[in-house]
Amino acid sequence: MKKFPNVIPVFPLSGVIYFPKTNLPLNIFEQRYLNLVNDAYNKDKLMGMVQSKKEGNAVYDVGCLGKISDYQKSKDGRILINLTGISRFKILKEINSNKLYREFQVDYKNFIEDTNDQTSEINAFSLMEKVKNFFKKNGLLLNWKEFEKLDNMQKINTLAMVAPITNEEKQKLLESISIENKVKTLESIISFYLYETGLNNQTIQ
Repeated sequence: MKKFPNVIPVFPLSGVIYFPKTNLPLNIFEQRYLNLVNDAYNKDKLMGMVQSKKEGNAVYDVGCLGKISDYQKSKDGRILINLTGISRFKILKEINSNKLYREFQVDYKNFIEDTNDQTSEINAFSLMEKVKNFFKKNGLLLNWKEFEKLDNMQKINTLAMVAPITNEEKQKLLESISIENKVKTLESIISFYLYETGLNNQTIQ
């Protein structure tokens, strides 16, 4: 398994679920996160993203490590970055420091699959058919031609990231250990929404 730092700076953000092998553009303007991004960029370009919970400073236990693949400063002091997802991590504990931003001790051992260069052969035909139907019913556009060029893991992670489902459901997908489990979970979630849509249509008629 590739070696990643055990202590990382983490950006907690509500409603943003970020997956390995996906890209996340961020517009940074708050001072503590400007500090975080600059420190990470000058060190190893690695930082974590985790979803914050509704109560207090609590965050979910599982987030995603990303590498700053693009960095631009704007004239008004903001920093525009692109994060490329590498591996999920499990938070072990928060590290106390004098920094404005938060740092956590993390572990990657449950998510070895994220950095496996071999493409998993999975049967996702049923899922893809439901996804296309689901996106169409929600009026969402996706460039399916470009989408088909992605490897299996990128496809599943991209769908999990952009699908119009709840943050809690996306977090559940993020925490699915294997890609097979992620496929089953995503298919179950989308099947539920399609079923609900069918019931609503019947009621209207």
